[in-house]
Amino acid sequence: MPNKVSTLLLFGATGDLSRRMLLPSLYGLDSDGLLPDDLTIVGTARTKLDDAEFRARAEAALQEHLPEGFFKADVAERFLNRLSYVALDATDQSGFPALAQAVGNPADGVAIFLSTAPSLFKPTIDGLAAAGLASDKVRMALEKPLGSDLESSRQINDAVASAFPESRTFRIDHYLGKETVQNLLALRFANVMFEPLWNAAHIDHVQISIAETVGVEGRGDYYDTAGALRDMVQNHMLQLLALVAMEPPATFDATAVRGEKVKVLRSLRPITAECCKNDIVTGQFAAGKMGDKDVPGYADELGRSSDTETFVGIKAHVDNWRWSGVPFYLRTGKRMPRRTTEIVIQFKNVPHNIFSARGAVTQANTLLIGLQPEETIRMTMMAKMPGLDREGIRLREVPLDLGLANAFADRRRRIAYERLLLDLIEGDPTLFVRRDEVEAQWEWIDGIRAAWAESGLKPEAYAAGSSGPPSAFQLATRDGVTWHE
Repeated sequence: MPNKVSTLLLFGATGDLSRRMLLPSLYGLDSDGLLPDDLTIVGTARTKLDDAEFRARAEAALQEHLPEGFFKADVAERFLNRLSYVALDATDQSGFPALAQAVGNPADGVAIFLSTAPSLFKPTIDGLAAAGLASDKVRMALEKPLGSDLESSRQINDAVASAFPESRTFRIDHYLGKETVQNLLALRFANVMFEPLWNAAHIDHVQISIAETVGVEGRGDYYDTAGALRDMVQNHMLQLLALVAMEPPATFDATAVRGEKVKVLRSLRPITAECCKNDIVTGQFAAGKMGDKDVPGYADELGRSSDTETFVGIKAHVDNWRWSGVPFYLRTGKRMPRRTTEIVIQFKNVPHNIFSARGAVTQANTLLIGLQPEETIRMTMMAKMPGLDREGIRLREVPLDLGLANAFADRRRRIAYERLLLDLIEGDPTLFVRRDEVEAQWEWIDGIRAAWAESGLKPEAYAAGSSGPPSAFQLATRDGVTWHE
């Protein structure tokens, strides 16, 4: 059984992630009685606050970000009484003893959620270790970004490993906490009809798309050093690809699941400078319209010209027996027409159309797994249209739609961080990312960036509110593939 902790320590407790996601998630867990009765939550950040002021900020965050009608005064009072606060400058080691005193005896179990700038990881780890908060009953969760390339990622991981071994290190990719991502595993491995078809013999291609309607939203300094490739592809998209492509694990536990994902990531075909001509598209949004609103281009938002990509499209390959010859089309971009995250599994058409003499045309089956804005699973099937067929048989695609919100209307839709925070508190690392996963992801991404540099690839302009640069469509259409819209 997992080992629960008695204290949750939140670094960056006054930040945007804490206000929008972490505190509402913890409230949600508390409202359902899922937090240990004796769990205390200690927040820390540089802002000078006392306990009452931090609780007041937390209550305001709950009222602003919880779903309508979910805030209950009695639950909020119980939850807020769990909270305390210690102001801390992580670069000043003298402040850590006071933090350790507020946390209490680490032998009772402590979970630390570290959401700070990567430059603060090492001094924070050093301070925690010096204050006795790195013992064998303390586990550490790390929020991204975890480096900007393989070398910097290794430096961060080495700093963490100096005090926290891999068994007590929990790297977060919040996409893994989404219900539909976990349902992808259930779909594949709990239904006998899918797994026998889940291979190159039956699947034509896979599409993974993450589209954002927003621009940089005040994150310009960070985003301009990251770009779409490192901000989205390196973590979220590669994790989704690994879950789609992985072999069946022996059991649903951390070692088996993460081991199979690593195999996929290590099987990704390297992108070379020569590949950039046909397999890579980058773009940067220019001024345009989002709905009826005029919006500026990326350079205007940033306040300077830049070669940073806000859109990237990749034709990737997993070079193993299961997926040989099956392209994985990845695309992500900002200032897209609609916000969506989806996986499309495009099956091959039937090998022989027995209805062709009657004038009927068959279409290949498509499986759509939607993560946002709605969580859904939809399968298109061929069906005969009603009629006497005197002028030929007519076939039409019919969707089999499992809208999770409707199928599980009696269950509250949870924030992804609820699952991850609860797993952290209970010590289950299955949905967290292992070090070798992170390094395999970075190795592939670094290869792409080196290929860009060698080929001289520059972002192609696309209008805000459009679906990306024209070359993104050609990335798929030259193979006879159409992006799902």
